[in-house]
Order: sequence, then C-alpha cells, then structure tokens
Amino acid sequence: MSRRVAIAGVALSDVGTVPEATPYGLIGQASRRALADAGLKPGDVDGLGSTGLGTLAPIDVAEYLGLRPRWVDSTTVGGASWEVMAAHATDAIAAGHADVVLLTYGSTARSDLRRKMRTASLNWGSRGPQQWESPYGHTLISKYAMAARRHMYEYGTTIEQLAEIAVSARYNAAENPEASFRDPITIEDVLDGPMIADPFTKLHCCIRSDGGAAVVLVAEDRVADLRSDPVWVLGAAESVSHVSMSQWDDMTTGPAAVSGPLAFQRAGVRPEDIDVAELYDAFTYMLLITLEDLGFCEKGEAGSFVEGGTLRLGGALPTNTDGGGLSAVHPGQRGLFLLVEAARQLRGESGPRQVPGARLAAVSGTGGWFCSSGTVILGRD
Repeated sequence: MSRRVAIAGVALSDVGTVPEATPYGLIGQASRRALADAGLKPGDVDGLGSTGLGTLAPIDVAEYLGLRPRWVDSTTVGGASWEVMAAHATDAIAAGHADVVLLTYGSTARSDLRRKMRTASLNWGSRGPQQWESPYGHTLISKYAMAARRHMYEYGTTIEQLAEIAVSARYNAAENPEASFRDPITIEDVLDGPMIADPFTKLHCCIRSDGGAAVVLVAEDRVADLRSDPVWVLGAAESVSHVSMSQWDDMTTGPAAVSGPLAFQRAGVRPEDIDVAELYDAFTYMLLITLEDLGFCEKGEAGSFVEGGTLRLGGALPTNTDGGGLSAVHPGQRGLFLLVEAARQLRGESGPRQVPGARLAAVSGTGGWFCSSGTVILGRD
C-alpha cells in the first residue's frame, strides 16, 4: 500500500503567558482545535505522536486525551522531534498502519520560569558523552555562540547580518496577533542589548513562552471528509549529527545539510521553488546556517543573503512568517509550531501576514545544538 498523506487540521492552544494552564491542558486544547479544524472527532484518531513531558510519552498523552491509538511515536531529538515524527507518521499512513495521526505538544515553559520551578531551566545533565564537557561550564547557549563565531571567522559573516535575522522576525511578528512581541526593533537595538553569550545579545536568542500545538495528518482517502483544503506532504527526511561538540565535524554545517537535500529530492522540487520557509530559530545563527544547509544560498553566503529584507513578508523568501521563536512563540520545542504556520500559509489563512499565492513550503526543525534535523516539504494542489 502506498497512499498520499495530507495535513488535515492544525491549531495552537492559547499561547504567550498562560499561568493557569498545565502542559496537558494546552495539549488538550490544541488537539481539540486541530481535530475540529479537520472536521474529525477523537474517535477517528488511530495514531498518536507526542513527546516532551517525560512520563511514558506518548502513553500519558493518549490517556489524557482518551485515545487508544494503534500506532505511536515518541521520537525525542529536541526541537526537530516534530518534523521527524511527521516523517514517520507519513510513512505509517502511506503503508496503511494508521489512517489519522495526531501530533500534539504543550509546554508551560514561561510560567514555570516565573514560578521559579526547578524544572523550568533546561538541563541536559552530565551523563554519557556530556561528562566530558559539562564540568567546563559548556552551556547550551555557549555551544551556539562558539559555532556562530566560527562562521564569522570562516566566512566573514558580521554581527549586523545575524542581527538582521532577529529584526526580520520581529517585522513579521507585527502582523501576528498571537506573537509575544510585536513592536519593531532595529539592528542597533539588537547590538545594544545585554550580552548573553558572546556574540549573542538578548535579541539573538529565542523567547520563552507557554503554548501548545497540534497537527492532524490523514490518508488521501479521508480527504473528502475534511473541512478545509488538504496540504500534502510531498517529501520528508531526517538526520542526526553529534552530541559532543568535539564530534561535530564542521561548526558551519548542520544536519539539515543531509535532511534538506533528501527532502527536496523526495518531494521533486528545488529550493528556488519554495514560496515560504518555516525554520527553527532558537538563535539567529541556527537559522543562518539552515538557510545554507537547505540550499537557499551557497555555504558562507547566508549573511549577505539575509540582507535587504529577504526573510521578511514581501521579501524574496518569507521566513518564519509568524515571527518565529525569536518573537512569536517558543515554548521549549517549536518544531510543531512550524508545521502549523506552514499549513496555514498554504491554505491562505494567515490574514495580514499571508504570503500571496503560496503553494510550496519548506519546514525544517533543528534539535539540541545542531544535533538533529528534520525537513518536510509541503504543497497545495
């Protein structure tokens, strides 16, 4: 059996600061909204993908939602988990192992931080390979900062070019009523902010927010039941790179250099065909090299590529049209939010931030400190 697979429904929960919510509550809210968006009921779901809560995922989520799926996935590779799970779900549906798969996630990362909960700060621990780096204070953000410095050294990328990525994200967020931050910023604002990890000031770094997201994928024979136009999964791929920074071959190339070309090849399209891109942006540098890895520009040229408003609404490659993790919403793992925004763009449902005539979207999630990547190419008929 080989069936086409479509995104049938997408939704977010309440996002931003939601102090009264729990992660499970946000999952439930987003899941109900996504199923309603698809015109389906919980009883139609026979596949479930979820991770991030740490209690027998996704069994805990299935129990909370009252589901008894016959196909499950809880792949945990950081922010790229959701693109990887979307790839797995697509394969499962195509093979007939499931007909309707729900991917769902929720986090109260911002509210947990405000409540000063011990679990609010991400801690990767010091077991396994981490034992050789953790004693030296090699934090998550310092890994990104070190890699960014390498790109600047190798290719002459400037801090102003990196700052433009944050400015473009905020420009796009201005048109998103759900974005956490919408006021415009300038390159000078980014450069003058408090230093977090050289060369990153505060605005080079993603925000912390609460929020949930859900995506419903279905087999092509269920498309007639849908409430909205289907968004087809044209191709997908995944890749992993390293855990220890010492094992990263080249800090200017991420795992999307593998997943990206594979996804494009499987979809039968090229980077220049893409109308809108939704790319993980935990830090400005993450988006910078993902542009190169996916083939939107040559290696070392992303700095000049982003200049002149390329990533903004109305630009040559509208990217992170909701404002991204730098300005809109980033509740710990943003990968599922990328798929929601891409589907909305291709369905023409994005209001003032709609990219006119968008028919092809590239979605790429990144996990850890460039440890993993999942790329999904979506399209409309």
